[in-house]
Amino acid sequence: MAPAVLISGLTKRFESKRGAVTALDGLDLTVPEGTIHGLLGPNGAGKTTVVRILSTLLTPDGGKAEVFGLDVVKDAWRVRAAIGFTGQSVAVDFMLTGRENLVMIGKLFGLSKSVSTARADELLERFDLVEAGARQVRTYSGGMQRRLDLAASLIAKPRLLFLDEPTTGLDPRSRIEVWRSVTELRKEGATVLLTTQYLEEADQLADSLSVLGGGKVIANGTPDELKAQVGPDWVDVTLVDTESVAKAEELLRSKLGVEPVTDTENLGVHAPVAEGGLADVVYLLKEAGIEVGNVALRRPTLDDVFLKVTGRSAEAAAQNENGSKVGAR
Repeated sequence: MAPAVLISGLTKRFESKRGAVTALDGLDLTVPEGTIHGLLGPNGAGKTTVVRILSTLLTPDGGKAEVFGLDVVKDAWRVRAAIGFTGQSVAVDFMLTGRENLVMIGKLFGLSKSVSTARADELLERFDLVEAGARQVRTYSGGMQRRLDLAASLIAKPRLLFLDEPTTGLDPRSRIEVWRSVTELRKEGATVLLTTQYLEEADQLADSLSVLGGGKVIANGTPDELKAQVGPDWVDVTLVDTESVAKAEELLRSKLGVEPVTDTENLGVHAPVAEGGLADVVYLLKEAGIEVGNVALRRPTLDDVFLKVTGRSAEAAAQNENGSKVGAR
């Protein structure tokens, strides 16, 4: 069975006032069917370009891109019948009601009026928009508009859904509502390709991730696999006095064979540990009679991964992306 997405050696260049811009430089990517795959990367890494090529909105300059075994150039019309797309901006008519929007989109896909109406009612219920369905979309909150936009992309039951930064600009509650909806899609067997600037979102939703840089995949794996590449977990211990800090430091060095980092000012000792190391640290401190104020396990984050493979934090990359829209994305 062909994967949902198969990309090999994909290239794309754009001309700008500053000269030629290479958006994709021999990119390879595979997304298994029935999974959520996240694309991360700074501005200019090529995330949106990948999505636009896969959704047949752009033609690549070289390489190959397939959706369910269909070439996105040669079989563009068949690809379009298998996909749905939700972009960064809500793409519905604000003067129509929610139900009218969905029925209209269903007709544009060639569905009959009865089928479009039935599908619209089904999706309004699924996205908790039944009561709002008779109201004009201009009266909706941002989260409701985004959920309607997501519902619109599902009207024809696509096998593959592209979500290009679907929660940008939403408040935390609305973002969580969209996360719930996306998770439900995967449970029903749909494949989702997600681009996002929110690392928490990628961590919550994605089964696997690809970090893009310079138009190529520079890191690939599950969220946990990528975090493991950054380094081990750390145990953060807060003691009750400076004497205990020194004792804990020496104890962890001698018993665990690690090199702790101390923070005397804040009465802290921090040490890298293997899996299950938190329990070992707690046991050693208790056996030694060292009084502890707090013990916590700190795992590497996706921001640590982003910083390691791109050379800057995700926050800095997002600020740059919001401040500069020039060049490839």
